[in-house]
Amino acid sequence: MSTPSPAATANPRRRFWLRLLAAVVVLALLGWGAWYWLEGRWYAGTDDAYVHANIVEVTPLVPGTVTAIDADDNDYVRAGQTLVQFDAADARVALERAEADLAQTVRRVRGLYAGAGAAQALLATREVELRRAEQDYARVRTLKGTGAISAQDLQHAADALAAARAAVGAAREQLHSTRAPIAETVLARQPDVLAAAAMVRQAYLDLVRTRLLAPVSGYVAKRNVQLGQRVMPGTPLMAVVPLDHVWVDANFKETVIGRMRIGQPVTLTSDVYGGDVVYHGRVQGLGIGTGSAFALLPAQNATGNWIKIVQRLPVRIDLDAAELRQHPLRVGLSMSAEVNLHDRNGPMLASRPPGRPVLRTTVYDGQVRAADALIARIIHDNAGHAHRPAAATHAAQR
Repeated sequence: MSTPSPAATANPRRRFWLRLLAAVVVLALLGWGAWYWLEGRWYAGTDDAYVHANIVEVTPLVPGTVTAIDADDNDYVRAGQTLVQFDAADARVALERAEADLAQTVRRVRGLYAGAGAAQALLATREVELRRAEQDYARVRTLKGTGAISAQDLQHAADALAAARAAVGAAREQLHSTRAPIAETVLARQPDVLAAAAMVRQAYLDLVRTRLLAPVSGYVAKRNVQLGQRVMPGTPLMAVVPLDHVWVDANFKETVIGRMRIGQPVTLTSDVYGGDVVYHGRVQGLGIGTGSAFALLPAQNATGNWIKIVQRLPVRIDLDAAELRQHPLRVGLSMSAEVNLHDRNGPMLASRPPGRPVLRTTVYDGQVRAADALIARIIHDNAGHAHRPAAATHAAQR
């Protein structure tokens, strides 16, 4: 009886291992296919994603020379905090001049109201004199028939009546002329007073605007202002970045955009913290155009040779505020995003306008109110009122 050769013994083992390997590969492919069909195809991911935020530029509204810089790069500032100060001497002088002009205008208009009263009294006096002249003329005319008075006396009475009527007309015209600048208005709303008040308001705003305030709370970036620099309105001096509200712009291939909807959940990781920190967000909006469509020099595919390139569209993703506070991000950081495509009930494009401002500031609202309070105090102090309540001076505001 012959014994099997080593080659014959090895071939069955080799075939067994090959079959086992083939079975494992087939099972792996089947498992991957099942996972992709049931779960994997409902996710779209990209690592072409970056952090963005509102970069609020701080620019002056009035020209000036920088006398103080109160915040530097990377400093945290609160809304309303002073960032840069200008030399305010000229603005203070202009405000004092405008205050004096308003006070003088109020006193002059006050004189117009007093003159209207005097003109009214004069008209009443002239009307009394006219009635007396009419009575005298009627009495003299009655006595003429009796021969008790002469024709000359009658003529004198007629002349006195005509003079009284002319005096009444002149007094009435003077009253109308005096009332014209103040007709149908009160002192505070008289046109000359309003014009002088507008000058005070503008001068006050020019003064307070020599202090540049932080429009929002955030971190200072891009400071390029120096002490002693002469700046003009609109010159960018620095920026404030509110890192408590950042978002991610993820650029997805156009082949998956058709399955994305607003409101779909997203999981993200950053290169800063790695996979240990996972952010959760939602799709806030899908881009309305590719980057090449809005480029300064868009592609001209209708000329020359053409190679099709899969385009990418930006998808804005809002992040969870609590997670951002725990693990803050910076503008421009790289992110990896994965969108869950299961829920496709949301719209692809927004159908309603936003119900509130994307970003707003209220730090300037108090400036106009303070200017109006200053104007009201000046008018009250010069209007001749008997009761003058104490008003806070504006020295602290200077």
